[in-house]
Amino acid sequence: MASTETTGVTKTPGDGQDLAGLEAGLDALESQAGPARTPVRQVLVQKVLPPLTAVLLVLVVWQALVSSGIVDDPSKLPAPSAVWDEVREAWLQGTLLDYIWTSVSRGLLGFLLALVIGTPLGLVVARVRFIRAAIGPILSGLQSLPSVAWVPPAVLWLGLENRMMYAVILLGAVPSIANGLVSGVDQVPPLFLRAGRTLGATGLRHTWHIVLPAALPGYLAGLKQGWAFSWRSLMAAEIIASSPELGIGLGQLLENGRNASSMPMIFLAILLILVVGIAIDLLIFSPLERRVLRSRGLLVRS
Repeated sequence: MASTETTGVTKTPGDGQDLAGLEAGLDALESQAGPARTPVRQVLVQKVLPPLTAVLLVLVVWQALVSSGIVDDPSKLPAPSAVWDEVREAWLQGTLLDYIWTSVSRGLLGFLLALVIGTPLGLVVARVRFIRAAIGPILSGLQSLPSVAWVPPAVLWLGLENRMMYAVILLGAVPSIANGLVSGVDQVPPLFLRAGRTLGATGLRHTWHIVLPAALPGYLAGLKQGWAFSWRSLMAAEIIASSPELGIGLGQLLENGRNASSMPMIFLAILLILVVGIAIDLLIFSPLERRVLRSRGLLVRS
C-alpha cells in the first residue's frame, strides 16, 4: 500500500504570484521614499519670489514716502536712488567689499572661537550638577546683558586692537552657545541615556555618540543665537571703538555716516549689516537646521 504521508508545505498555485506582487510593492515603496528633486520653478516660486516681493514692497513704500512729500527732508529719509548712488560710489572706489570683509572675517573668526569655548563649557554645565548650580545663573545673566556694555572695559583692558573686538564677541556669544547646548541636553529623553549605557557607551563615548546627537536640535538653536549675538556684539564694538589700525568695518561705516551727517551712508551701512546677517542665516544655519529636522522626521517635504 502506498504511503499517503507528505513532507514539506503544500503550495498553492497563487503563492508565487503573491510573493512576486509583494516584492514589487516593496520596490515601488522604496523608490517613492527617496528624496525627490524639487523643480527649479517651484524653488523660485516658494523660496525666491516671496522675499523679492517683500523687498520691492519696501522700496515702493520708501519711494512713495519721499515722492509724496510726507518725508521731504533728505537728512531724515534719503531717496532710494541716493542710497544706490552711495552703493555705486563705494563699489567704484573699491571699498564696498572691504567694508563687508573686514566685519565678516572678524565675526566668523570670533564666532568660531566662541564655538570652541562654549561647546565644552555647555557640556560641563549640563552634566555636572555642582558646576551647573555655580555658574548656570551667571551664564543666563551674561546672556541677557547687552553686548555694548562690554565695549568700554574691553577697550581699557586690551586697547584699540582686534583682540578687543574678539573679546567682546566672545563675551556676547559664549553664554548663548553654552545655554543652547544645556537646553538641548536637558531635552534628551532619559531612555536614550539608559540605552546608551546599556550598550556600553560611557564617558566620552556616551557624550559623543548619545548626548550630542540627541541634543543637536537645541545645540543648533544655540549656535544660531550665538551667531546673532556675535554679529551684534561686533557691530557695537565697531561703532564705539574706532581707530585707523582697526580698519573700516560696517559698524565704523555707520559711525562715519553719523559723523558726516550723511543719511545715504548710514542707510548703506544698515542695509549691508542686514544683508550679511540674512545671508549667513540662509547659507549656513537654515540648511543645517532643515537637514537636522529632516533626519529626525520633523520636517516633511511639501
